[in-house]
Amino acid sequence: MIFSGTMLPPILVSLWYDDGAMLPFILGFLLTLMVGLICWFPVRNFQQELRLRDGFLVVVILWIILSLSGCLPFMLTDDPHMPFVDALFESISGLTSTGATVIIGIDILPKSILYYRQQLQWLGGMGIIVLAVAVLPVLGIGGMQLYRAETPGPMKDSKLVPRITETAKALWYIYLTLTIACFLAYWVAGMNAFDALGHSFSTVSIGGLSTHDQSMGYFDSTLIEMVAVVFMLLSGINFSLHFTAWQNKNVRYYFDDSEFKFYLGLLSFVALIVSVTLYLTDTYIEADNAFFKGLFQAVSIGTTTGFTTAEYHNWPGFISILLLMTSFVGGCAGSTGGGIKVIRFLLLIKQGMREINRLIHPNAQIIIRVGQQILNNRVIDAVWGFFALYVASFALMYLAIAATDLDLITAFSSVVACMNNLGPGLGMAGVNYAGLNDIAKYILCFAMLLGRLEIFTLLVLFTPAFWKR
Repeated sequence: MIFSGTMLPPILVSLWYDDGAMLPFILGFLLTLMVGLICWFPVRNFQQELRLRDGFLVVVILWIILSLSGCLPFMLTDDPHMPFVDALFESISGLTSTGATVIIGIDILPKSILYYRQQLQWLGGMGIIVLAVAVLPVLGIGGMQLYRAETPGPMKDSKLVPRITETAKALWYIYLTLTIACFLAYWVAGMNAFDALGHSFSTVSIGGLSTHDQSMGYFDSTLIEMVAVVFMLLSGINFSLHFTAWQNKNVRYYFDDSEFKFYLGLLSFVALIVSVTLYLTDTYIEADNAFFKGLFQAVSIGTTTGFTTAEYHNWPGFISILLLMTSFVGGCAGSTGGGIKVIRFLLLIKQGMREINRLIHPNAQIIIRVGQQILNNRVIDAVWGFFALYVASFALMYLAIAATDLDLITAFSSVVACMNNLGPGLGMAGVNYAGLNDIAKYILCFAMLLGRLEIFTLLVLFTPAFWKR
């Protein structure tokens, strides 16, 4: 019922620009509100505390139901008129902040549709469940169970403030502040107000959908690109770290954090490699052009935002593959970024080094630290389990899509891009996903949800033990 309210702002946009696309949002609003009312009314007086397993179930069901609700305007509009599979793909891509699209001719879409796509990303960026917990404490349900099921990262028990509702509010205040700052920066840099708002939504959510077919390349402005780089970097940082640093008014907290230092170091290294390769291969003749294009694309793909200023899929193959591989790392835990998450890669590296040292010193007791924190083996086991499931899920979906007669580059890159919530892939998925067959699109919808809910939350529903009393 509350999600139906997200279709009201596009109605106002349609009125303002007189784009003739108001009716799909009115119908979508009424249908979603009616279905929600029918579901809620019979059980309105029933309350019970959620168990942890209930939290997983509620999160998955909500993401599926809201994705189905979100696709209504795409199906009901005449411009563009989209079949169910395409509308669902676009809705899930927005809500999971993936940024993959099946729409051709974005520049000529009605303004209300353009705004709605950007809004979907913004709502999905921090997680609709966290938003619900923040603004609906009157529900009287177990907020921590929902928060643990929704929030990314291997260590989910840490809370910024004692009450989970206040934690969620703190995250959203930071999210909103970054969005406003990003909007103003884009506006000052030369975007019009509509583009600045839309791109601030997609930048801070690390979604990557744009109001133009050429994405950020449409503006042809180094200043705008550098504004995007700054806010993509900020949005890829753990929001708990933002909270701590801003609350104490001390940037030292950032540089004391092991995950942040690894995140910044990795992106800097990839940006350097990409820029130098672009220059040495004469992809760009001028060194400064190669640097800015390389920096932007490395940060955009590395944080899994997915903005483009050039057709990077047509760059030398080494760069394309390097950027795709970087997206596996993604953003920091507790950020709006996708991927496996920086902290998990850091722990995998530390665990690998520990095993090498154990070969040299078999009897040594070697501990793993993150900063000053000593990690117990339960966390390390969870990271290894996550990594194993991630690789297995990726391999199965890659094989499934390849079996639909897509070429291997398109199959591989589309699963990478959707599972890491990145967006643009290679081959047929380089510009958009319109040319893929329906079966592949459904598989990629599952991949986007799987990546956004971080594997365990979704796959746990497929285990017999979950359904046993």
